[in-house]
Amino acid sequence: MYLPQICLIFTLCVLSSVLAVTEEDEGVKYANRCEVCKILAVELESRLEETGKTHDVIETGYEVDDVKPKKKKDYKKSELRLVESLEGVCERILEYNIHKEREDSTRFAKGMSQTFQTLHGLVDKGVKVELGIPYELWDKPSVEVTNMKTQCETLLEQNEGDIEEWYFNHQGKQSLKKYLCEDRALRNEDTSCLNEVFKGDKGDRKSKKDEL
Repeated sequence: MYLPQICLIFTLCVLSSVLAVTEEDEGVKYANRCEVCKILAVELESRLEETGKTHDVIETGYEVDDVKPKKKKDYKKSELRLVESLEGVCERILEYNIHKEREDSTRFAKGMSQTFQTLHGLVDKGVKVELGIPYELWDKPSVEVTNMKTQCETLLEQNEGDIEEWYFNHQGKQSLKKYLCEDRALRNEDTSCLNEVFKGDKGDRKSKKDEL
C-alpha cells in the first residue's frame, strides 16, 4: 500500500474517532426540549405569581385633550404584567446548577449540588482540590445551564402566541406545562420529563403519576 493511502486511512480513522465523541463522553449533557420547556414553564409561572401579588390598577388609552377618562384595568389581568413577567424569564435559568448526582431532568435545579457542597467542604478544611478550572469559577453557570438559557430564548420566541393565549384565557385553569409543553411545543415528542419530581437527596425520584 502506498504511503499517501496509509496517511489518508489514518487521517480518516482519527477524524471518525473524534466525531464519535459525544457530549456525554466529555461529561456534558445538554438539556433536551422537554427539559427546557419544563423549566421555562416553571419559571414563568413563578414570575407571574410574584407579579400577581399587587392590586394595582393601570390606566390605558390616551386623549389629546385629556378630558375623557382613561380606561382602568386590573394590572393582574393586563398585557403589561405579561410583558414584564416574560422579560428576563430565561435569564433566571442562570440561577440553576447541574446536580450530576441525579440522572433525569431534576439534575437542573437551584442551589448547590451535593458534589460541590462536598468539594467546598474539603476546600474549607484546607484540602487541595483540582477540577481543572479556577476555584472562582466553580459556582459560575455551567455550559449546560448557559446552553439551556439559549434554548429557552428560542423556545420562548417560537411560542409567544401560545403563551399569550394561555395567559389571557387558560391561566388558572390549566398549568403552563400542560398547555404549552405537553399539548403544543412538544406535541408528538417525549414529554416524560414533565412528570419528574425530585424526592430527597438520595436520588429517590418519583413522577407525579406515581403519586396519584
